[in-house]
Amino acid sequence: MNPFIVFLKTLSSTNKPLKMSAPKSIYDIKIDSLQGKSINLSSYQGKKILFVNVASKCGFTPQYKDLQKLYDEYQGQLVLIGVPCNQFGKQEPGNSDEIEEFCQVNYGVSFLITEKVDVKGDKQHPLYTWLTSKSENGRKNSSVKWNFQKYLVDENGELIDYYFSTTSPMSSKIKKHLQ
Repeated sequence: MNPFIVFLKTLSSTNKPLKMSAPKSIYDIKIDSLQGKSINLSSYQGKKILFVNVASKCGFTPQYKDLQKLYDEYQGQLVLIGVPCNQFGKQEPGNSDEIEEFCQVNYGVSFLITEKVDVKGDKQHPLYTWLTSKSENGRKNSSVKWNFQKYLVDENGELIDYYFSTTSPMSSKIKKHLQ
């Protein structure tokens, strides 16, 4: 007999409904800061989180200015997390110290910046697996197209939506969720 049919018969004989696994919580994901310290995402429960894959040598890099402005404007209810990535045109070649200095000197960035990670492909960081996979986030699938793509998560750790690089951080598409 076909092994798959045997498996199905065994399954049906238990009379238990099949359970779909619940989406994983974003608060369980581990990622380090640019300085190598562990970031506890669960400490941000009750606030919205905007994740942005960033790069120092990209045409969208001037968005750092508006990201900082957004962070300053909504600091009480929004956590902004920049996630350096070198997968798009090798536009984030620097090490942690160089990235930190670039962000502070050129844009006065005071929001959190993580370690440099892969946001797609075989070595995709678990954070971006969650952000881009409906099976993980429970909401929708996406793929990171370029630097400065944005993902907004609500106060309960649920994905609200994602925004392509061309969407300004100060866009009403994002800000309407912060009012």
